[in-house]
Amino acid sequence: MSEKQDILQRKIDESRLGGGQERIDKQHQKGKLTARERIHFLLDEGSFEEIDAFKTHRTKDFGMGKQIFLGDGVVTGYGTVAGRLTYVYAQDFTVFGGSLSETHAEKICKIMDLAMKVGAPVVGLNDSGGARIQEGVKSLGGYADIFYRNVQASGVIPQISAIMGPCAGGAVYSPAMTDFIIMVEQTSYMFVTGPNVVKTVTNEEVTSEELGGASTHSTKSGVTHMTAHNDLDCINKVKRLLSYIPQNCEDQPDDLPYELNDEIRASLENIVPDNPNQPYDIRDVINGIIDPDTFFEVHKNYADNIVVGHCRIAGMSIGIVANQPNSLAGVLDVESSRKAARFTRFCDCFNIPLLVLVDVPGFLPGTDQEWNGIITNGAKLLYALSEATVPKVTCITRKAYGGAYDVMNSKHIGADMNFAWPTAEIAVMGAKGASEIIFKREIANSEDPAKTLAEKEAEYASKFANPYRAAQRGFIDEVIFPKETRRKLIKAFHMLKNKKQKLPKKKHGNIPL
Repeated sequence: MSEKQDILQRKIDESRLGGGQERIDKQHQKGKLTARERIHFLLDEGSFEEIDAFKTHRTKDFGMGKQIFLGDGVVTGYGTVAGRLTYVYAQDFTVFGGSLSETHAEKICKIMDLAMKVGAPVVGLNDSGGARIQEGVKSLGGYADIFYRNVQASGVIPQISAIMGPCAGGAVYSPAMTDFIIMVEQTSYMFVTGPNVVKTVTNEEVTSEELGGASTHSTKSGVTHMTAHNDLDCINKVKRLLSYIPQNCEDQPDDLPYELNDEIRASLENIVPDNPNQPYDIRDVINGIIDPDTFFEVHKNYADNIVVGHCRIAGMSIGIVANQPNSLAGVLDVESSRKAARFTRFCDCFNIPLLVLVDVPGFLPGTDQEWNGIITNGAKLLYALSEATVPKVTCITRKAYGGAYDVMNSKHIGADMNFAWPTAEIAVMGAKGASEIIFKREIANSEDPAKTLAEKEAEYASKFANPYRAAQRGFIDEVIFPKETRRKLIKAFHMLKNKKQKLPKKKHGNIPL
């Protein structure tokens, strides 16, 4: 290597270290990986090809002309994850706090444009203090350029955001428009305005972790879909998530090799209690249906009265939406409706078939729900499932009451196959409440109102506390024993493999946001 080449290589190495090894050491002391280490662990060994490694900022104001680092605080390029092409950018907090400049944004936009042209996922590893204030409106324009591309790419290619450090101010809106957000516990946070501004404006004392940490956004706001213990755990979750998703909207998710065996699962027979008011964990049903250890839950800590996530059934990638009787009896409310609608629309974007498991007593009543928009939020789930054109299969395990029966992928809104267990109850409401309304006068005029109510309740239950009335109408395709569920689902999804359905021609629908 010549002397000039040696000097150039040293400059490149120094710039890639953010101006010095000391900053890298501080990064490691916090338990964080560097931008390049994150890319190394995300992509297959030796597959990374960097783009714009020599790009630098153009600002000379405020002494910035003397602080030039190659790459300008973000590493961009492409490689493979499990052999599949993936584009990636990793913000480097050791360079100007990972702040976004005009050129920093140009680098991110370039790989997003390439990903759209080629049809491959984009993974953003976010670790930035926000806009570079020395550049003023140029950095704000850079954010807007990224936001615009997030919207254009939405539903075309998968977009995943890993929040591995600060993400504040305008920076939060790019991850918010991607398909999935994963936050690292204790070292990452997201908020529009920080604790100091909050204190000034509202006089509230709050820490960064309380205001916008991983725990806050995974349980209270639902902003993040999952959390990770550390950077490596976060990267592994990104890789696992990608394994269930196709490259783009015109592709199909990969099927894993699977040989059919005896698919009867006797363990499913004893999960639903005899007492219709006794709870059970819908995850036990899910685990009895899917391939072992393939359930990858999304939004696990948020709106836990509904369960959503990815899984495999006989090697096929399937999205699951399931009421959770273990929480609020599985009712639909504002948060659970929104959570399920969002997941449904993602699966529909990327050709991932949907399995809906139903045990729902209705919508949660109360002023809190009504005043917070249960009507429009419940309509989001109804809209999402009605609009979805992927294969849609429903299995009613127990209750399917009122409007919630319609919303949870009923035959009437386009479900392809609807199964029910013998324990299924399909009715406007529970037997007791219905009897009190229908037979109100008879009960009031009887000599023993309690006895009459019990008789009328039993009469109503005999008519509706079973799935056969709905099956007679064709609203249920087949009443099956629980142990047969997995076998029936495998056959149904294989049968629907080549389903083709087009929506009426339109610019786009107007979902009740």
